[in-house]
Amino acid sequence: MRTTTTTSTTARRSRARLGLAAAGLAATFALAACGGGMSAEEAAGGGGGEAAELPEFTGEYDGPEVELSYWNGFTGGDGPFMQGMVEQFMEENPNITVTPNTIQWADFYQRLPAAVNAGEGPDVGVMHLDQLATNAARNVIVPLDELADGIGLTEDDFSEEVWQAGIYQDARYGIPLDVHSLAMYYNTEHFAAAGITEPPTDQASFMDALDKLQAAGYETPFWSPTLWPAHLMFYSLTWQNGGEPFAEDGSEATFGSPEGVEALEWQRSLVDEGYSPSDVAQDSQYVAFKNGETSITWDGIWQINDLQASELPWGIAPVPTIFDEDRVWANSHQFFMTKQASGDADKAAAAQVFIAWMSEHSEDWAQAGMIPARQSVRDGGALEGLPQQIIAERIDDMRFLPPVPGIGTVATEALEPAVANGVLGKSSPEEALTGAAVQATELMQENLESFGG
Repeated sequence: MRTTTTTSTTARRSRARLGLAAAGLAATFALAACGGGMSAEEAAGGGGGEAAELPEFTGEYDGPEVELSYWNGFTGGDGPFMQGMVEQFMEENPNITVTPNTIQWADFYQRLPAAVNAGEGPDVGVMHLDQLATNAARNVIVPLDELADGIGLTEDDFSEEVWQAGIYQDARYGIPLDVHSLAMYYNTEHFAAAGITEPPTDQASFMDALDKLQAAGYETPFWSPTLWPAHLMFYSLTWQNGGEPFAEDGSEATFGSPEGVEALEWQRSLVDEGYSPSDVAQDSQYVAFKNGETSITWDGIWQINDLQASELPWGIAPVPTIFDEDRVWANSHQFFMTKQASGDADKAAAAQVFIAWMSEHSEDWAQAGMIPARQSVRDGGALEGLPQQIIAERIDDMRFLPPVPGIGTVATEALEPAVANGVLGKSSPEEALTGAAVQATELMQENLESFGG
């Protein structure tokens, strides 16, 4: 039996919605893949020079005073936690000044390549895991294998998925900071009124809970979104059903498989069977849940702080296993170094010390609502008493998109509209997905040619 954590309604901290920022970032992949008026040379970061060899990591910086430009997208309530970590680092390393530049994620990914190639970008930064391959292929960021070795990072301290997803063409480009996944949120008052004593864990208990909630007077207990985070639900369900949305080598879209079709059919069935309204706009399912209009929602753990600041009585649990395998979509914030920094020995050395320090202090980042990527940090009690602790227990079940350049564009232009059409009933799930898979495969083949895959 899985346990669950029920939160109090007293706010411990507030945090703006990371989900909206993450939703916006997907559209910017078009700048990094096929189309967008970009040549193959430009897509690879041509003209900006090659990355220099990094200095040996010694664990400390003893060079002259140096300033690091640090870009991140933590514009919400998570920002103060990151700022506090930066200030603590500078107190402990007085010869390194870190100058943060906090930018909305969508603007961050749009501006980063050109800024680095012009020598006006960051020396170090944080990006989502599913952006690493694109920026590695464009020669914007540099490999960090020796840094990982110097810090003593090994696969044993991470889930296999998050460790492997930071590798592109046999080189590591990201140092994992955290993991954030979908979760199931539920209204504890609604559950009590319906006689539900534990959160559902599989398809049978989930459907039973919906029936009991309807019987208790909650007419539409689970709103099935058509856009964000509908595609994240689809990824989770497809993986649960034994399918894969994309080929690992980036050559083909496979989300139109029977496993994918069945996953989308289940999403649509919630509408057909009357558990959900027929046309749920992006994020309106979360707003309805927060307002007490619906009983259950699936959303990212980035909603934790927002809910803690509300008056809603709520609980959190892992996404139920609707099909056969325990799987759920996840992403990760990862530290990177740019080729801009690698050309300056002092900055490169200082940047390595900064990244290493952040990785070693990732327990502080748990207060921002995230799950530290390092198992040793989690085992050390970083999540004790925090709502996401129950989600972290399922970290080995979390799955990430493959490290393929331009994969975000493919999802935005092909997969997400197909999922929306299937949930809306504009076309059957099979028609929606099979047609979109052809389009997606064409885009992926173009990406392979553009990026030299």
